[in-house]
Amino acid sequence: MVEITAGLVKELREKSGAGMMDCKTALTENDGNIDLSIDWLRAKGITKAAKKSDRIASEGLIGSLIKNGSAAMIELNSETDFVARNEEFQDLLRGVLEVSIDNDELESAQYQNTGRTVAEEINEKIATIGENIMLRRVVTYENIEDEHIFSYTHNAVAESLGKIGVLVAIRSKAAIDNLADFGKSLCMHIAATNPLALASNEISPELIEREKQIAVEQARESGKPENIIEKMVEGRIKKFTEENALLSQIFVIDGETKIEKLLENKSSELNEDIVITRFTRMQLGDGIEKKEEDFADEVAAVINKN
Repeated sequence: MVEITAGLVKELREKSGAGMMDCKTALTENDGNIDLSIDWLRAKGITKAAKKSDRIASEGLIGSLIKNGSAAMIELNSETDFVARNEEFQDLLRGVLEVSIDNDELESAQYQNTGRTVAEEINEKIATIGENIMLRRVVTYENIEDEHIFSYTHNAVAESLGKIGVLVAIRSKAAIDNLADFGKSLCMHIAATNPLALASNEISPELIEREKQIAVEQARESGKPENIIEKMVEGRIKKFTEENALLSQIFVIDGETKIEKLLENKSSELNEDIVITRFTRMQLGDGIEKKEEDFADEVAAVINKN
């Protein structure tokens, strides 16, 4: 008998949209064969999404929720922007956000009072909406004492649902009401600038090395001596880290104050220390290879089909 590995179960789940236990049973019944397992699931009526699961889901929405001092942000993908603007899709995202606040294993968690897991609920929506839907990314912030969480949604199509989402956590003993506008402005800044890390020394060494190699090649093309090239590269990398670390960025709203100075000023104003402890920025479709289609070819294909 073929060993039913976690990798096989994961592959079948991604292709069928069925629940974990259903996938394991299907694989067991079909000696680990993915295609036969999909047919078995369809025959049992467990999944109706097999033909839709390999479609590229690059549209959708980013959603965020702050509740009882905790927060969650999720990217839920669909195939088209039309479906993303559908109330049924948006309600699904809101429901998954609610579940994610209290559950680490989100896909296997119970979805509200439906008797289905989150993964099974998504599969139901694939069947009823008619498009592939993918739960792509989930970030949760737990409730920590003296930490306040703020959010911002850019290009919002509904409250806290849009194309770019940001969460920022600030540690301070100041009242949250006194930090609300400040927290939102920080979120807006992050949405606009997309910093790579909180501080310069937290930027990935691999990324810095890649930038350094590019800078070296560009400097050598100038024909300058090595000692000058070294200084040029050093300056280039310093500029790169300053521009991509949140604390050393210039605040986009006033165009002149560094974020670290902004924190100092707000701390003095409230007479309480203010520290950014973490942030997350999600942009819809980051890293997804979208399928490009020629509109004329698409129309011709429909005509030929008919």
